[in-house]
Amino acid sequence: MPMTKDIKPHQLRKFEKAFRSDPRNKLALNAATVNPLNKIVQNRESVIASEHTFSHLIEGLPITNQKKSGRCWVFAGLNLFRLEAAKKLKLEEFELSQSYHMFWDKLEKANYFLENTIGIIDEAVGSRLFMHLMNSPIPDGGQWDMLVNLVRKYGVVPKKVMPETESSSATKAMNEVLAAKLREYAAELRKMHEKGSPNKDLRARKAEMLTVIYRILAIHMAEPPATFNWQWRDKDKEFHRDGVITPHEFFEKYVGFELDSMVCLINCPTRDKPFNKLYTVEYLGNVVGGDIIRYLNVDMDVFKKAAVDMIADGKAVWFGCDVRKMIDRDAGILNTDLYDYELLYNTQFKADKAERVDYGHSVMTHAMVLTGVDLDEDNRPVKWRVENSWGEKVGDEGYFVMSDTWFEEYTYELAVDKKYLPKELWEVLETEPIRLPPWDPMGALA
Repeated sequence: MPMTKDIKPHQLRKFEKAFRSDPRNKLALNAATVNPLNKIVQNRESVIASEHTFSHLIEGLPITNQKKSGRCWVFAGLNLFRLEAAKKLKLEEFELSQSYHMFWDKLEKANYFLENTIGIIDEAVGSRLFMHLMNSPIPDGGQWDMLVNLVRKYGVVPKKVMPETESSSATKAMNEVLAAKLREYAAELRKMHEKGSPNKDLRARKAEMLTVIYRILAIHMAEPPATFNWQWRDKDKEFHRDGVITPHEFFEKYVGFELDSMVCLINCPTRDKPFNKLYTVEYLGNVVGGDIIRYLNVDMDVFKKAAVDMIADGKAVWFGCDVRKMIDRDAGILNTDLYDYELLYNTQFKADKAERVDYGHSVMTHAMVLTGVDLDEDNRPVKWRVENSWGEKVGDEGYFVMSDTWFEEYTYELAVDKKYLPKELWEVLETEPIRLPPWDPMGALA
């Protein structure tokens, strides 16, 4: 019988017969109709194997909580920095202000969006580029290089100097107001251009627009401090006072993180991105005039070794991943063997990492910090310890355990010190990056 484009009645009868011929399908149906999917397919052996002991461990601080916001990339970066500050300050509990960086990130992203609007002022409404930029004018998410831009320009402050607010912890309502205003401003700038206004007039109007954006941000999060009085009592109950200090001075004196030595590695094994090449993503950034996004795509051996070597040297690692896959949030487990979907559905899921990226099944969705690794007798990683930013009620007081196969399949980005790379890759870092389109999967924000 010839094949047809539509589904014919005889095909439906064939589907029904195949389904009913195997009693395992009835058992699966009975289970799946009354239970959550991941409870049915959970592999207990993987859960038991995911215990929290590691051969190399960096002692952390109490877990942070980004709550209902997409600031994981900021939390992860500041969690790196606070480790250094806590050592210098001799503190057992310490946080840097995530709200402080969110304020400046939103203001800078607003300017970045409006500058891009001017830059594509003649682009047709409805074009792919136009719609991409209008889709999310001021997202919460970001990348390592974007955090570096903020720290260089604005420094850092302790959390108690600029604490959380309702809107920094739950950003949806504020973001909707900001996005509405920015799209309105984009339309206004284009109308000015259509009437013949030169770019200097567009930018003069843009400055007025940013005054309003600043006002909205200040209403929701309060104004960031230009200076603050810094004093603290350390873990030995000894009192210290440093007096009035700026955010830049605090970073230099109490954090001292070597930003210039850090590079971003990605592991993206798709055919269009050869390894050992430098890449950037067009229209991805936050600070106009700041560093562009730079990714060095490397194979998994180089990628993994850099992370292992950093942790072995006592340095935590910022990383970006697809946290939605093979996760037990409550238990704090990331493991490719955690759920046996093949057993339930009697079919194999064969897509590899490259296919999952190319076909839209997996992208970077979250940033966290690697603070430990468990190496076997041959110095090969078995599992990793992860500091998350979802509060203490998940995992091991907020910490997760990640299998090494999960690392390989769903980790996409690492921020590492250049010295942990093979010397032959140093020259690649000085090359002009290959430009990827804004909608490339590696343009996804953590």
